[in-house]
Amino acid sequence: MLKLLLFVGLITTIYYLFFAKKKSLTSPRNDDSMEEAMIPCTMCGTYVQAKEALMSSGKYYCSPECLKKKQG
Repeated sequence: MLKLLLFVGLITTIYYLFFAKKKSLTSPRNDDSMEEAMIPCTMCGTYVQAKEALMSSGKYYCSPECLKKKQG
């Protein structure tokens, strides 16, 4: 009986050492948690997030008003 328990313990230990998925000690990075790049407006210089900026002719603008100033 003792040999059977030692054998099962040995197999369990080997399994956890070599085959079990190891959990990461650090939290995984999420793209959402990273700060969004800030881009300056071509007209007024105000920094806006890249996903919120308006782009026209390869230049970024912070608002429709700055974009209209460029066109007008």
